Amino acid sequence: MTRGYKIVSGDTHSLPDVVEFIEILNEGETFFEPQRELTIARAPGRLDVMGGIADYSGSLVLELPISEATFVALQKDDSRQLRMVSLLGNETPSFEMPLSHLENDGEPIPYDKARRYFSQHWAAYVAGVFLVLSRERGVRFARGARVLISSRVPEGKGVSSSAALEVATMSAVAAAFGIDVGPRELALLCQQVENLVVGAPCGVMDQMTAACGEANHLLSLICQPAELQGSITLPEDLAVWGLDSGVQHSIGAGDYGSVRAGTFMGYRIIAELAGFTVRESGAQVVIDDPRWGGYLANLLPSEYEEKFAAHMPESLLGEEFILHHRGTTDRVTKVERDRRYAIRAPTEHAIYESFRVKKFAELLGKNGGSSLGDRMAMGELMYASHESYSACGLGSHGTDLLVGLVRSLGVDQGLFGAKITGGGSGGTVAVLGRSDAEPAVLDIAHRYAAMTGHEPFIFRGSSPGSAAFGNLVVQRIQ
Repeated sequence: MTRGYKIVSGDTHSLPDVVEFIEILNEGETFFEPQRELTIARAPGRLDVMGGIADYSGSLVLELPISEATFVALQKDDSRQLRMVSLLGNETPSFEMPLSHLENDGEPIPYDKARRYFSQHWAAYVAGVFLVLSRERGVRFARGARVLISSRVPEGKGVSSSAALEVATMSAVAAAFGIDVGPRELALLCQQVENLVVGAPCGVMDQMTAACGEANHLLSLICQPAELQGSITLPEDLAVWGLDSGVQHSIGAGDYGSVRAGTFMGYRIIAELAGFTVRESGAQVVIDDPRWGGYLANLLPSEYEEKFAAHMPESLLGEEFILHHRGTTDRVTKVERDRRYAIRAPTEHAIYESFRVKKFAELLGKNGGSSLGDRMAMGELMYASHESYSACGLGSHGTDLLVGLVRSLGVDQGLFGAKITGGGSGGTVAVLGRSDAEPAVLDIAHRYAAMTGHEPFIFRGSSPGSAAFGNLVVQRIQ
């Protein structure tokens, strides 16, 4: 009898990467104890088709789960040790810690202490799942775990490798330890891992897509905070590609954080102009907002232009903002006194992007966006979104060049539009076109390589989120 792991429960969903991952486990892996079963979870990365950084302002976002995914295999351990190994080509970085390091006198440690403990180490994405479940759900882990990670979601390319890791880990932990967590709640808990343990100020769209996405559908999500609107089917003759610019992207970087902070500063100014009551709750500002529910995305562009645009400063020094407005409602960014923040451009991006995404969804939902005019209009909305990113300071030479190449080939080559994805400042460009426009996409990749020396990785296709995939349980055959 052939030795190796056999599937005890669950479905591969005919995904080739699932079979390949099990083969990796069969190739002499010695990390796990041979007599115990493993729980396997899978979560994909995503392409941000529309919405992007407007997620933290409550916008509608449209996200496509990609083919590339992260796998987590977890085995419960009688010791209260947390052991993790990541498979990265020829490297296998590992990390080990007692679960007691996440506790103080039997209670889970505060998030700020956890951030200092991990100090942006990759293990925070995994261990943070255990801490968040302990703090937010009251789970007490009497046993530890061995966690093996294998990811095809490339880092630093703006396709949300971090959310894929968080969601795959929490899915595996929840299944193995019998914790009842629905897909939406799981995504919100994973956002807390990234915000509060890792310390990266992301919105929720990445985790929601990794958890709740459906293959070949755009996840339609209103981020107030995370209200699923269902999924929009991509017509068979329409496709989305991702082209990697080669410019490293990180939402932990200062540009993304300062743009987010500037957006919340803009909302604080608008709330004051609107006459809303502002209260202080500890270090947090609370705004009683009867009009927009605390979200800039609910402010119409016409009302903004009529009542508030003339009063919106281009930028403010943090100290000046704190002096006149005290603080913002954002719980994951802090206004630094000695830093100058752009205010107008980030605020307007949140307001106008929300309008653009709604229009894009309306066009796509209209007979599948079947008319050429509708598809050209969708493309123009993507180009406008990209330009707005640049106005916020989140563009890059590489992504601008890719978008320009898409525009230059255009509709004649079956390409309708393109925009930078996710948090910007590099990463990947999402391209909308006819499904037979692959030759044009390859042409752009070759031209970009000739201009920059970087051959773009091309993201193609789609796959299910962790909830649709479920979990596998496998057992080694002795």
